[in-house]
Amino acid sequence: MLLYAKLMLATVFWGGTFVAGRIAAAHAGPFSAAFLRFAMATGLLFWYVRRREGALPRLTSPGMHGWAGVLLLGATGVFAYNALFFTGLATVPASRAAVIVTNNPIAIAVGAALFLGEPLSRRKLAGILLSVGGAVIAITRGNPLTLFSSALSWGDVALLGCLASWAAYSLLGKVVMRALSPLAAVTWSCAVGTVMLLPFALHEGLWTALPEYPAALWIAAAYLGVFGTVLGFTWFYEAVKEIGAGRAGVFINFVPLTAIVCAWAMLGEALPVSLLLGAALVTCGVFITNRA
Repeated sequence: MLLYAKLMLATVFWGGTFVAGRIAAAHAGPFSAAFLRFAMATGLLFWYVRRREGALPRLTSPGMHGWAGVLLLGATGVFAYNALFFTGLATVPASRAAVIVTNNPIAIAVGAALFLGEPLSRRKLAGILLSVGGAVIAITRGNPLTLFSSALSWGDVALLGCLASWAAYSLLGKVVMRALSPLAAVTWSCAVGTVMLLPFALHEGLWTALPEYPAALWIAAAYLGVFGTVLGFTWFYEAVKEIGAGRAGVFINFVPLTAIVCAWAMLGEALPVSLLLGAALVTCGVFITNRA
């Protein structure tokens, strides 16, 4: 029972990251906000791994099971994903961003079919089409024809880029985690990604802006680092270990719902019918894809 409570809380935490990310993006550049998030998360993860697994495994191989793999994980899942995430949230409402980004499992399924040769069953394909349709409805505010009459906003494009970044991170992780535990892989990728983010954050003016950042930014960054990264990922991986990836993955369907509720309650964002319909279609599509 405790395991399922932790798993449900992890999805609530992830839903809240869209609200916290929206707040952080209002006060700092995308690289600075991402750096603050992962600087906090990395320190806590090193402490947690040491407590849980004794020590963080050393990377002795230069190949995909060692440094090359970890560098690619940090570049895709931390550096690129979060730079795009905060860029998108600077202009896109948190609720709509959640509907777009919740298509991550769909992007992973497509990537696995294209690059790993994993089969796409009819049921999985139906789930993919349903999710894509839901995302289109949310992005276009219920009028898909606008895709042909006007360009997507840069924020929407950035969030769609998140899907590609996370799919690459997840597919690379399957290779890296043949040698490292999921927790060790997450910790190393966070550490490497944080180092990659630092020079870009400094270029944005992080060092001079630090004393001027408001409390809202620090609270948002702490939430993203502690709840959205450390607790969210560790509790999710605990569940994967105990009940399997398939059963644990179903809970990801709750992320857009919790994000929409949090955005409505904390940011006062409107809930148009098109957004709710899009969220419902994405949730159903992800569920069908995970169960196929």
